[in-house]
Amino acid sequence: MKYTEEAKQVIALVGGEKNINSLVHCATRLRFELKDEGKADKEALNKLSYVLQVVISGGQYQVVIGPAVHDYYEAILSAARIGGGNGGSKKEDGKKQSLMNRAMKVISGAFSPLIPALAGAGMVKALLTLFTEFGIMGYEEPTYLILSAAGNAVFYFLPVFLGITLSKQFGANPYVGGTIGAALLEPNFTGLLSAEGADFLGIPVTPIDYAATIFPIFIAVIIYSLLEKGLKKIIKQELQLFLVPMLSVMIMVPFTVILFGPFGTTVGNGVSDVVVALFNFNSLIAGLLLGAAYPFLTMLGLHWGFTPVTLQNLEMFGGDVLEGAAVCAVFAQIGIAIGVYLKGKKHSKIREVAGPTIITGICAGVTEPILYGIVMNYKRLMAVVAIAGGVGGSINGAFHVTCDAYVFHNIFALAMQTYSPFAGYLTGITAALAVGLLLTYFWGITEDDKEDFEPEVKEPEKEETIPVKESVKAADALKEENVIEIYSPLSGEAVELKDVPDEVFASGVAGGGIAVKPSAGEVKAPCDGVISVLFPSKHAIGIAGEDGTERLIHIGLNTVMLDGEGFETFVEQGDKVTKGQLLLKFDMELIEKQGYSLISPVLVTNADDYQEIRVSDKKQVKAGEMIYQVIR
Repeated sequence: MKYTEEAKQVIALVGGEKNINSLVHCATRLRFELKDEGKADKEALNKLSYVLQVVISGGQYQVVIGPAVHDYYEAILSAARIGGGNGGSKKEDGKKQSLMNRAMKVISGAFSPLIPALAGAGMVKALLTLFTEFGIMGYEEPTYLILSAAGNAVFYFLPVFLGITLSKQFGANPYVGGTIGAALLEPNFTGLLSAEGADFLGIPVTPIDYAATIFPIFIAVIIYSLLEKGLKKIIKQELQLFLVPMLSVMIMVPFTVILFGPFGTTVGNGVSDVVVALFNFNSLIAGLLLGAAYPFLTMLGLHWGFTPVTLQNLEMFGGDVLEGAAVCAVFAQIGIAIGVYLKGKKHSKIREVAGPTIITGICAGVTEPILYGIVMNYKRLMAVVAIAGGVGGSINGAFHVTCDAYVFHNIFALAMQTYSPFAGYLTGITAALAVGLLLTYFWGITEDDKEDFEPEVKEPEKEETIPVKESVKAADALKEENVIEIYSPLSGEAVELKDVPDEVFASGVAGGGIAVKPSAGEVKAPCDGVISVLFPSKHAIGIAGEDGTERLIHIGLNTVMLDGEGFETFVEQGDKVTKGQLLLKFDMELIEKQGYSLISPVLVTNADDYQEIRVSDKKQVKAGEMIYQVIR
C-alpha cells in the first residue's frame, strides 16, 4: 500500500501501536488520542519531510500532513489495526483510568447527544408555565396539552434515549438498548403500577414508574452490553441476527424490573436526598462551593456529572438546587467577558474575542468560549471567576433557589422566571455578574496582560526601490496569462491567514490564501473543476481547478469533530462543478453553539508551485468575488 513505510514511521514516533487510543483525520492533519503523550517524539516527527507540523491541542496529538492526509490515515489504519473508516478507534488496553474518569466519560457520552433535545424541551415547559401564570391558556386546553406533550416527551421517554446513547458507549446494539428502556414504559408494564402482588414466574416484582428515571437504565445497559458480548461468543454467527437481540430483551427486561430497576431507583433517590440534605444543612456554604467550583468543573468536562442528579431532582422535587446555584457561575463568566470588553481599547484583539462571547453567553447560556478564550489566558481571571461564582452561589444557596426546568441558563430562561424564588435568583446572578465585571475591570488584568488590550497599530509601509530587472519581472507576472484570480466560495468578513486562531493555517503550511468568517451558511464553487476531496465529516471540500490550482475550502476550525452534524453536501467526490454551483450548506448556529469557530480558510494548497499570492484588501466579500490572485 502507498505510504506504508511512512505510516510505520509515524506509528513508531507517536509511541507505537499500543500508545494509540484512537485516530481521526480532517482536511490536513492526523488527530491522535494517545495514552501517554510523553512517549511521542515531537521533534523527530517535525523532521520528517512529509510532516508539516505537530500540534498538541484539545487533548489531541495532531500531525499535520497536508492534502495527502487521507492516504496516510488509511495506511496507518492498515499498519496499526486501529479500526476502519473515518473516526476509527481502538479500545484502551493498557491505560488505567480512575473510576471517576471512566464514569464521567460514560455520563458525558450518554447525555451530550441529548442536550439540545433536553434544553429545547425544557424551554417549552418553561414557556407553558409562563402562559398558565398569566392566564394565556389553561391546563385542560387542547393547545396546552399538545405543547405539553412536546415539552414532556424527551423527559418521559428518557430511558429509551439513554438506552440508545449508553449502548453506543459500551459497544452494544443501541436499538436493543433503546428497546429495553421502552419496555419499562410500555402500557402492559405500566398497567402493573396499580396492581398488587405482581410477579414474574413466581418472583415478586415491584412495579415502579420509570418515566424520566436515570439510574435504572444506566445499570441495565451496562449489564446488557456484557450479556450481548457473551451471547455473541456462544451463538453461531448465522443465528446472531435474531437470537442475540431476542435473548437480550427476554433476559434483560425481567432482570431490570425485578432487580436493576428497584436498585437503580434507590441509588438515584439516595443521591438526590444527599444533595438536598447538604443544601438543607448549610445552603450558603454549599452554594458558595458549587458556584466557585463549577467553572473549573466545566473546563474539565466534569459538569456533566450533575445532569443525572439534576433530572432526578426535577422528577422528585420539582426543582433542582444544584442548577439553582450553578447558574451564578454562568453569569460570573458573562460579567468577566463584559469587564474585559470594557477594559480593552477600540480595535484591540481582546474586544474581538470578548464581544461575541458575551452574546453567546447571554443568549445561549454557553460560556465555554469565555472560559477557554478569556479566563484561561489571564491568570488573575481564574481567581475572579471563582470569587464571583462563589458570591452568587452563596446568595442563591441562602435563598434556597431552585431551577424548575431543564434549561440553559440564558436570558430567555430568566425572562420566563424558570427559577424560584425569583427575587433570590435575581439577587444572586446580579451579584455574580457585578463582582465578575468589577474585579475584572479593576484588578483582573496585570501589566503583562495589557498588550492584548491595546489597539493594533499598523506600521506604515516602507517604500522599496525595485531594481529594473525585478520591475520587468513583476510587469511580466501581471500579464493576464500569468495571473489566476481566486474567487470566494463564501460571503462574509475577510480574515488574513495570520489572524486565524489555528497555528497550522496561520503559518501557511496548509496552503496560501485567506480565510472568511461567513455571514451565510452556503459554499459555492469558486471555479470550474473537479471535486478532488470530500471528507465524510463534510466540513472540508477540495477542488482541482481547471486552471491547475488545487483549492481547499475548510468550514470552521476543528469542525471535523462534529462528524458531519450540521453539514449538507450537494456534490460527491469526482463530480465536475462549475463556478457558482452550490456545493455545501452548513448550520452556522449549531457550529457556534458547539463551541467551534466559523472562520473558514480558503486556500490554494499547491501554492509552492506559484511565484506569489496577492491578497485583496477587501474587508467584506461576497461569494463569487475575487479575494486574491495567484501569480505564475
